Amino acid sequence: MGFTIAYEIKEKLYLNITNRCTNACSFCIRNNNVGVGFDLWLDHEPQSAEVIAAIGDASKYSEVVFCGYGEPLLRPEIVQEVARHLKFSYPDIIIRINTNGLAEKALEQEFLPDLQGLIDVISISLNASDAESYYKLCKPSVGIDAFDAMLAFARKSKLYIPRVILSVVDLSEIDIEACKKISEDIGAELRVRTKISD
Repeated sequence: MGFTIAYEIKEKLYLNITNRCTNACSFCIRNNNVGVGFDLWLDHEPQSAEVIAAIGDASKYSEVVFCGYGEPLLRPEIVQEVARHLKFSYPDIIIRINTNGLAEKALEQEFLPDLQGLIDVISISLNASDAESYYKLCKPSVGIDAFDAMLAFARKSKLYIPRVILSVVDLSEIDIEACKKISEDIGAELRVRTKISD
């Protein structure tokens, strides 16, 4: 078994629970040869017990993040079960999800209310300031209205999760100032990420 479910970067533990994604972003780390130093291509999607076993003793971590080579919220039940274990066993650890915000639309299922009390931070990939640019950059499988669906998800996240972050990649074709205005309107923080290149 060569793939990685749990991997550590700078005192944070990251959980890789699926390789499925609703997007095929042109700037995605999956498209280059660098990666993050771990084999994150899964040969199967781990169940919650397998993820919990891979975590082991999480007491040394300041934060546990659902983030791998896929969209973690395409497996909302696994996220809930693992987050519940972490909250019970390590109540002081921050639990974060990195998401593109489209899983509810893709699954046609509401699960954000079920994350209340389990997830401390949600980081949602904004990645554009308008629907057309988003569709061109992120190539969402859910269609041209993906941008509006993602923004609606971000607004709804504010109701259930204490800290909501919108993130963008620092690319010349992205209007960072416009993204900042969108974040302010939603009441979320904006984080600008550096693109990882080959």
